Amino acid sequence: MTVSPSQLGRPVGANAEETRRRILIAAMRCVAEVGYAQTTIREIARAADMTSGSLYHYFPNKSDLLDAAGDEIEDIVAPRLRAAAAQSDDVADRLDAVLDESQRLIADYPYLTAFLRAVRAGGATQSRQESPRHPESRALRNIVTEIVADARARGTLSPETDPAAVVETICALTRGLSERAASLSPQAYEATLGSAKKLIRGSLFARRP
Repeated sequence: MTVSPSQLGRPVGANAEETRRRILIAAMRCVAEVGYAQTTIREIARAADMTSGSLYHYFPNKSDLLDAAGDEIEDIVAPRLRAAAAQSDDVADRLDAVLDESQRLIADYPYLTAFLRAVRAGGATQSRQESPRHPESRALRNIVTEIVADARARGTLSPETDPAAVVETICALTRGLSERAASLSPQAYEATLGSAKKLIRGSLFARRP
């Protein structure tokens, strides 16, 4: 029996890098849909339209595959968030831009948030050796850390404020917004995002005379 290139994991005209990326996207989708523990190499191979044996040619096990999927996310997210943060020197404007770009990333990659959530949940129940390396986006944390450090250097962050705590707060806020994007209408999400921006700027609540 003749086996077609697509059955071997290499569609006609596709190179190894294209096939590898197809596998990573399939892995993100499977983990997002059924969770970390329930995702199997067989299911990922099926989603990628290839055999399990062909998939093992690219990744020796599930852990390495999901680590690579996390790296792929970083390669996508980091340059876009960094470019957004570079649009202004004002700390609040830079954080606004990061929140806006995070929203666009969710629209462009609908499985991203669910994948990271599933990896966080799965990693909590796995051994250190088995846990994936990406419980959340390193790119977001790194860029927010840089923005907060710059604010402190410029004197716009009060001396008594812990920079690490600010980073944790902003990352948690961004992650929370990402989580809500799937369940809110576009109008409701825009309103929620606007409130988050006001919260960062300290203008969400009016001050009493």
